[in-house]
Amino acid sequence: MSTPFYVSPQQQMADRAEYARKGIARGRSLVVLQYADGIVFVGENPSRALHKFSEIYDRIGFAAAGKYNEYENLRIGGVRYADLRGYTYDRGDVTARGLANVYAQTLGTIFSSVGEKPYEVELVVAEVGETTEQDQIYRLPHDGSIVDEHGAVAVGGNAEQISSYLDQRHRDGMTLAEALKLAVQSLSRDTNGSEREIPAERLEVAVLDRTRPQKRKFKRITGRQLSRLLEADGATTASEAEADANAEAEAEASGDSE
Repeated sequence: MSTPFYVSPQQQMADRAEYARKGIARGRSLVVLQYADGIVFVGENPSRALHKFSEIYDRIGFAAAGKYNEYENLRIGGVRYADLRGYTYDRGDVTARGLANVYAQTLGTIFSSVGEKPYEVELVVAEVGETTEQDQIYRLPHDGSIVDEHGAVAVGGNAEQISSYLDQRHRDGMTLAEALKLAVQSLSRDTNGSEREIPAERLEVAVLDRTRPQKRKFKRITGRQLSRLLEADGATTASEAEADANAEAEAEASGDSE
């Protein structure tokens, strides 16, 4: 009879953590930054259907790096939690901190369970407040721990290098255009220090805009609106970019009709 192979609990946890980190690192990086009017999510994503960023509730956004099927299950669970809590109690009782706690319990349980593999995901849950000081950004690694972030955070891919770049250059009170350009610059830097160009078509961008009059503050930025924000002398806010994009579309439509 052979002796069973013994692995210490510490080594098991270390192996599971290494497995999850390698899976997350294979994905593309994404960044979440505060700016004057809210929080912006930026990532390189050539797919127009498989989103890295999503709305969870009125003021809460979700970002994830890693395996799509795993973080999509977590996103759906978060939407259900938020809807049920808002319906049962009050919409104001749905908070990013409460949602982060739910995700932390789920990820922690899966990570410590020997019967299943750890999730290869890293999450960011963000909530825009009435002022910049009330904004909340939480990062949740694969093991279910919660990190309270401020200013800017990067996950997935070469997140450490990007985080270092952002920490040196991000500042309070940036316009949306400034924050967006900084995010794209950080994502354009390869691990060897060289830079590459990321076209607007390959970017996924969304904001939690506190200036929006609607209860729901989440909005995706695409097409002409995104291009105007990335231009050197373009719009500086989401509303300006939207107005410029609409004006260009109307001008093209009138030109075609003539």
